[in-house]
Amino acid sequence: MKASIIIPKDAALIIDELYNIGKEGFVVGGCVRDSLLGLKPKDWDITTSASPQLVKETFEKLGFRVIETGIKHGTVTVMVNKEPFEITTYRIEGEYIDNRRPSNVEYTDSLKEDLIRRDFTINAMAYNSVVGLVDHFNGREHLNEKVIKCVGDASKRFSEDALRMMRAIRFSSQLNFQINESTFEKIKENANLISNISNERIKDELNKILLSENPSQGVRKMVEAGVMVHIIPEIMKCVGFDQKNKYHDKDVFEHILTVLDNCPKDLEIRLAALFHDIAKPDCYTEDIKGGHFYRHEIFGSEMAEKILKRLKYDNKTIENVVNLVREHMFKGKGIKRKAIKRMISRIGEVNAFKLFIIQEADCKASAPGHKSTLDVEIMREKTQQIIMMNEPMRVSDLCIKGSDIIKLGVTPGPEIGEILRYLLELCLEDPDKNKRQILLNIVKHEFINRNSEI
Repeated sequence: MKASIIIPKDAALIIDELYNIGKEGFVVGGCVRDSLLGLKPKDWDITTSASPQLVKETFEKLGFRVIETGIKHGTVTVMVNKEPFEITTYRIEGEYIDNRRPSNVEYTDSLKEDLIRRDFTINAMAYNSVVGLVDHFNGREHLNEKVIKCVGDASKRFSEDALRMMRAIRFSSQLNFQINESTFEKIKENANLISNISNERIKDELNKILLSENPSQGVRKMVEAGVMVHIIPEIMKCVGFDQKNKYHDKDVFEHILTVLDNCPKDLEIRLAALFHDIAKPDCYTEDIKGGHFYRHEIFGSEMAEKILKRLKYDNKTIENVVNLVREHMFKGKGIKRKAIKRMISRIGEVNAFKLFIIQEADCKASAPGHKSTLDVEIMREKTQQIIMMNEPMRVSDLCIKGSDIIKLGVTPGPEIGEILRYLLELCLEDPDKNKRQILLNIVKHEFINRNSEI
């Protein structure tokens, strides 16, 4: 492995100051791993033999802002040129009583004792320009071999923090590494412990898996390891489910994974890809023509909403993903502009183009020769034209408002909304009618005058 570790000057400054007070300082963990892989680290975490209080006092005296991020657990954050650097004291952790956090933390002068508590060998390396690379657990060798392996006893590591099982799968997906066989077996044995982890933490790891280079690899590993059944059990029905349909040459689960890999790194798109066919097993019917999944997009959107709420996603993400799942079957030959405008009105312009991406991925993941992306491309072109021509798609796009209708003599109330929706229907069919005087005349002739005659 030719890549080298070049510590940024601000991180190097911190390490130099730690040595100036007679203490050690090393960059540690992910930044070392990523540097050796030739990747750009997102953060530069530092570990030190200095106590958190000494770190705080030292850098405050030098004029740096120090934040007590987690001082009880040995971590403070030092701001250098507006960049945060987490500095954590070498520590030994007590027993884990809930598969999430240690009962207590003790400080140590031993870097090795600090590194031995970390999750995987590739994350248990430290470096500075004085000592060089510190690698007690063959992390660099495992990087070369592209292997994820726990430090020490894998069962102990997973019982300490059960989220590490998902982290192993996530690193496998992000780096395209294999999980060491014994480590993977221990994930299987301890999979039920994931139930002790908060849904918020699980969600964050799931997002990283879905946004990795190989999302299908991560989702497949979650199923194979027995982790998925505790997180999204609804997916398990899809595994091995034969579609018995000429449009599909894969079971439901394999089709979902292929669609997932065919989608770009957009969280809402990939979540929608994961859930787009999740209801198929529950909607399955069969006749002489084969298998059918009527209304699976409707039931799937309802399932997706329940899952996303359970995993504590924000309301906007839930809304957008549910819309994409519900609309993913909106395609076919000869779809009229009016129908496309209705779709845009339902889900919005941005989501319309996300929908087309999912639909194209769906077509590519189907049986060869049975589904074409041409219809999707035609819809995309029509949508672009509609948007460019500023055609009305919502009541708010009309050239008159409810107040204009009231001025014509219509009593305020539900009828105002009915009239506006009627006018929108006319304009969806014929955009040229969306002119103020034309719409006012329609209201006069079809509502005011008609009511007068009655």
